[in-house]
Amino acid sequence: MSQKQTTTISVIKADIGSLAGHHVVHPDTMAAAAKVLAEAKSKGIVIDYYVTHAGDDLELIMTHRKGVDAPEIHETAWNAFREAAKVAKDLGLYAAGQDLLTDAFSGNVRGLGPAAAEMEFIERPAEPVIVFMADKTEPGAFNLPLYKVFADPFTTAGLVIDPKLHDGFKFEIYDVMAGKYVVMNAPEEMYDILALIGTPGRFVVRKVYRKSDNEIAAVVAVERLNLIAGQYVGKDDPVAIVRAQSGFPAVGEVLEPFAFPHLVAGWMRGSHFGPLMPVAQRNARCTRFDGPPRVVALGFQIKNGRLIGPADLFDDPAFDEARRQAQVIADYMRRHGPFMPHRLGPEEMEYTTLPQVLQKLQSRFVESKLYQVKGPKVKTELLHE
Repeated sequence: MSQKQTTTISVIKADIGSLAGHHVVHPDTMAAAAKVLAEAKSKGIVIDYYVTHAGDDLELIMTHRKGVDAPEIHETAWNAFREAAKVAKDLGLYAAGQDLLTDAFSGNVRGLGPAAAEMEFIERPAEPVIVFMADKTEPGAFNLPLYKVFADPFTTAGLVIDPKLHDGFKFEIYDVMAGKYVVMNAPEEMYDILALIGTPGRFVVRKVYRKSDNEIAAVVAVERLNLIAGQYVGKDDPVAIVRAQSGFPAVGEVLEPFAFPHLVAGWMRGSHFGPLMPVAQRNARCTRFDGPPRVVALGFQIKNGRLIGPADLFDDPAFDEARRQAQVIADYMRRHGPFMPHRLGPEEMEYTTLPQVLQKLQSRFVESKLYQVKGPKVKTELLHE
């Protein structure tokens, strides 16, 4: 009996320049990228593709048979971004080529600026997949929703009543500072999982697997752009892929956590906390204070590698209340101005442009003899001594 063929879905994104500030992708740049992917399809490199955007990020959704981290696929995406960036420069768009941190492709886009979420699987007879695309935030923005989808029975009823889900899921959690990861089981290690992912700026849910058979359920792009570049060049704006139905949470269960516009890091200059607003594709335009942070959800069926769809899943009045709450939260947070907790804490601001402002003040600080701070030094290498 021959082994069944696998399908890979790759979602690779980059900010290659946008119209009127960090606002929205220009259609001409999307057309330039689509031309590259169309050529790749004609050559059999990809089976199918869909080009879209979330705010100022150009999003490439591709299906193929080459597996995760395939150089040919990543090079195709890189070439698409390069062509789109050329158009952006010709049009004088803002921050043209921002996420392309080098001129040379080295076999994989990881570490070069773009972010990638990819998963490989054997297609089910019906294969519903949701692609989430966020703007003005970081990869840890998906921590809370993915925990609720795959570990919270108050969100996902299937964890209680569906025998295919009842055994739970495994979370692969990545430490973006140390470059290490740990795999933990839910529900057995729920509290330990929360101890980590409750710090989304450092510990990020990278993958989720069904525990009963190790089948891939979800994957997140975990690239932290400022850590790659060594300086602030824009927020990470992550993407995620989630499989749904028939042994995985239902589409409605996957979407449910986004009815709560939880606070995420990013927004203006990547330096502020704000609500993650679920929006329709047509409203994936970040304007107010370059935000607030947005997330788009596109639903596809995948059949023999073909992308059927998409369905614009947040284009629904059922999420109007979440959007209204996000507006209220945005008002409340904005009134803090430059004060925490609207502005990020010092450990996060270290990777923004604020240190350049503070540097000039260093020589003006005078040693105080009033008291000396004593006590144990804070460990920075959590779990990795």
